[in-house]
Amino acid sequence: MKVSGRINVWRQRWDNRKKIVSDLYDAYYDAPPSSDKTEVAARDHLRGVFAENRERVFFSRQLEVQNENEYFHWITNRAIHDLEAEGSINSEWRKLSTGTSIKLVWHRSYRFYKRSANQLVALVEEYSAPNIGGSLGLHGETMVLEGFARSQFLMIGRDTSEYHDRKWIESKHNLDFVFERDGRVYGVEVKNTLGYMDREEFLLKIRLCKHIGITPVFVCRFLPKTWIFELKELGGFSLILKYQLYPWTHKALAKRVKEGLGLPVDAPRFLYEGTMNRFLKWHKRL
Repeated sequence: MKVSGRINVWRQRWDNRKKIVSDLYDAYYDAPPSSDKTEVAARDHLRGVFAENRERVFFSRQLEVQNENEYFHWITNRAIHDLEAEGSINSEWRKLSTGTSIKLVWHRSYRFYKRSANQLVALVEEYSAPNIGGSLGLHGETMVLEGFARSQFLMIGRDTSEYHDRKWIESKHNLDFVFERDGRVYGVEVKNTLGYMDREEFLLKIRLCKHIGITPVFVCRFLPKTWIFELKELGGFSLILKYQLYPWTHKALAKRVKEGLGLPVDAPRFLYEGTMNRFLKWHKRL
């Protein structure tokens, strides 16, 4: 299909689907707490988690990730605020050496929490250090580049916002990669983070791909199900890794983070064959 034809298809899909998807997203994100059954369930679930771990300190992002199969991150975050308000848990903000802060939370009966809190913060400080945290994004891109190359995709662009004679000029955003195989062209964005990528950036990258006439693909550790549905409706694909990828040289640290904090991290030498096969099957169906 020519670029102009792709653009027309994208425009029609975008106009027809975006309101449906927007309404679905808003139903989860903006529902009043008092009427949101999912949020009530999240509060009850977390209340049980804290009751079973009365002498343990968590941080909010940790709980969001641990419960993401059942609840959106923002739902878990709201539930934490609600439990604070009702007095079921206590909290404390800690500033990290990187300048960011994390919110520590624990059961209200845990009086001598300081030691556990310090141990948790020390481990978070270790994996957040510039030589680790700053390199995870680039490492994720390297892993994806190798995976697509191994699957015989040709990289025709990197850190780019154009394809053929079409260029994105609305902002200075770029796509991490543009790959091609069998006449299909994909704009690939990689996010090797524990949290969700920014919602506005997600939508912008879809529009960027639509504008230049290529198919959007997001390779992420995790995305909300509503976003995955939205992307699918617009003809794109989400390759969910489930794990944050650490360099092989930091395998020991990844193990400590996984075992000590219960977070989904891994340090494989390359993307597993099954991961790329999911994308290949979708590509071949097209």
